[in-house]
Amino acid sequence: MPSQTPPKLTPSSGSAFQGLTLRIKLILRLMADPRVSLLLKLIPVGSIAYLFIPDLVIGPLDDAAVVWLGLTLFVELSPPEVVEEHTRTLRSMHEGSWTDPPGGKKPSADEVIEGEFHDLTEAGDAWDNGYKKDHAN
Repeated sequence: MPSQTPPKLTPSSGSAFQGLTLRIKLILRLMADPRVSLLLKLIPVGSIAYLFIPDLVIGPLDDAAVVWLGLTLFVELSPPEVVEEHTRTLRSMHEGSWTDPPGGKKPSADEVIEGEFHDLTEAGDAWDNGYKKDHAN
């Protein structure tokens, strides 16, 4: 029996913060997806509910371990094609955006509008002296 390594379903590119936000977005999308079993959705709900149960071990370490384990199990036990679909969609999103890009794709170079930004608060007197004189009625 040949040994195959299972496909890695968890996102790992980018910084730790980007990986964490991608994981949270993925879990939220999987929770809303009707293709993921309702019983499977009880795993993250139960692990979050564990935070409100009196501690078995003093300190936050056991809470963090239970939540991490529950959320990891939820993603790993979800249908792989659903996880891959949502991961692909999340990676194609605009950076810093929590919503899908229009049409589900990144804009092409033709669709990007180039512009210039000038901070007029740094200009101080230049605003009062220059612009107002040039644009007086």
